[in-house]
Amino acid sequence: MNITSKSHLNLQKLILLLCVLGVAITFVNLFYSTYHVQKELLINQTIESNRVYAKKMSDIADSFLADTLKQLEYSSLILKDKMATDSDLMVEVKRVKEQSDLFNSVVVVSADGVIAAIAPETIRIKGVKLSQERELQSLNARVPLITDPFISPAGNYLISISLPIFDDQQHYLGYIAGNIYLEKMNFLTRLLGDHAYRDGSYLYIVDKNRTLISHPEKARIGEVIENNAAINLVSQGISGGRLVTNSQNIEMLTGYAPVNLSGWGVIVQRPKVRTLESLNQQMWNVVLTSLPIGIATLASIWFAATYIAKPLWQLSRLVNHFEDKEDAALELKKISPWYFEAQQLTATFIRTFSLMSDTIMQLHSDSLTDPMTQLFNRRRLEKELASIALAPYPLSFVFLDIDFFKKVNDRYGHDAGDQVLIEIAELMKAYWPDEASIYRLGGEEFLIILPHRSLVDSQDSAERLRRTIATHRFTQVGYLTVSMGISFWQEQSENSIEETIKRADIALYQAKKNGRNRVEAI
Repeated sequence: MNITSKSHLNLQKLILLLCVLGVAITFVNLFYSTYHVQKELLINQTIESNRVYAKKMSDIADSFLADTLKQLEYSSLILKDKMATDSDLMVEVKRVKEQSDLFNSVVVVSADGVIAAIAPETIRIKGVKLSQERELQSLNARVPLITDPFISPAGNYLISISLPIFDDQQHYLGYIAGNIYLEKMNFLTRLLGDHAYRDGSYLYIVDKNRTLISHPEKARIGEVIENNAAINLVSQGISGGRLVTNSQNIEMLTGYAPVNLSGWGVIVQRPKVRTLESLNQQMWNVVLTSLPIGIATLASIWFAATYIAKPLWQLSRLVNHFEDKEDAALELKKISPWYFEAQQLTATFIRTFSLMSDTIMQLHSDSLTDPMTQLFNRRRLEKELASIALAPYPLSFVFLDIDFFKKVNDRYGHDAGDQVLIEIAELMKAYWPDEASIYRLGGEEFLIILPHRSLVDSQDSAERLRRTIATHRFTQVGYLTVSMGISFWQEQSENSIEETIKRADIALYQAKKNGRNRVEAI
């Protein structure tokens, strides 16, 4: 039996199979690794962002509570001589209520637990004696206090911020308290409303007993949360961030921070699944984008497999000549392939050397150019400093910086900021089409080198450019201004090129210090 005649395998098919398998494994590993690295990065960034945001909100709440206690302390000093006069008590509680609109109601309670005055007067509980245990928290404490939630005699679920009132002989006269109604519009709900997210994130507040005192879902206010790691930690005064499974069995990326004055905890969280939606879509887009390239790669492998039968000993002679294109090409021409596949592989190898050389040259060029603005970059400047210092003609160095560029990014987003940088670059290239060398040094900072220019000429030219930019309407963001600093160098200068560039930077700083949107020269 002729085994060879029954075999459908040959060297070409074996090589093709190996290449396809290798590419498939590489692509799968690449996507898998990329997904998991990006997933961990996205999760950690979201947790850290929520932690920072929770800390910011807790600081705001702390500041509010401190201001509130100061206001009530002032009132307690006023009332120590007026507790016997109902009209004076009413004037003061109305003043506190209307002064800042921080409280839903303000109340004065006498030492025997009777409500002596309340604002607004529509709450008709004046003269009511407090009797429930939670109602008596402030009365019994006789110190500044932020109470646990309780139901008032008027039926409101509230938190009370109170200051005791003592006369000059330190006799206890009662207390004044500002009340925050948890189930109605209040300071905490305004805090939540002012900082609501649209990406599934939300913020809520618990007291030291893990009771919800502010939550986007009002029906949950008053609920005690058990078995939540973030709430347990923040109730102990610990801030941080972590992955938490909440009471509804949903995984949340959570940041938390305590409110020191009250023992409350601020929790900011976003569902993990919402966070990863963008990553899943991004990876799907990568797959779709890579699909044509993958198909083209497989087609190239199929095509290239017909040439891989070239004798290995002939190819091995070229291994040591990869860095010398001319010698490698010379060796290829000496090869005398005796069959069709070897001839084709030789021709392909020659083309590969040419492509490799062109690619290296292109990569070298790309490494010296800012990819977004197509201006020279800092690396190009560093390479050229030595040759610039040998220039036999005067040079002016102009530092340009976009005023308040961070606000553009914060308000309009980084895409709009990138567009501003591109338009600034185009304006400079149009203004100095040939003579100037323009570099983007990073962020919104640019350096322009003007040859054959005096300091006065350079300053006039820079001023005209400043006015041109100031009157240009930028896409999405409107009008912007720039500040510029100029220094001058010539062959006889005592300063080096590096020192001259630093002087231009100092001039730029001076322009910003003097009000921005101006040109300063040194």
